[in-house]
Amino acid sequence: MQNESTSSKIITDKIGQAFRNQKQPVEGDLTKKIEKVTAQIPSVGYLGLALGSMALSIAFAFVKERKDIANFVGLWVPSFLLLGIYNKIVKTEGSDHVDRLESLGSSL
Repeated sequence: MQNESTSSKIITDKIGQAFRNQKQPVEGDLTKKIEKVTAQIPSVGYLGLALGSMALSIAFAFVKERKDIANFVGLWVPSFLLLGIYNKIVKTEGSDHVDRLESLGSSL
């Protein structure tokens, strides 16, 4: 039992040391600040913006008969959905895995 604990600690230390020795790209301070703010926005907010853009695009197309504005507003939909996906990834995985690995290694 103690051998397993000791060997797993040795393996964890070696993995942590290998990650610390590698030159990994690190996120800038501005990126971290932006992601910290956007992570507070619920993912359903981006979905709401996308659905709202669809509804507004349909309104411009059929009610106002302004196809040019309808197309412009309709182009916002994939951008909002992509921002929502990015937001979800940042919330679940974090933006900088190097920071998380370093903090994990220092706690062991």
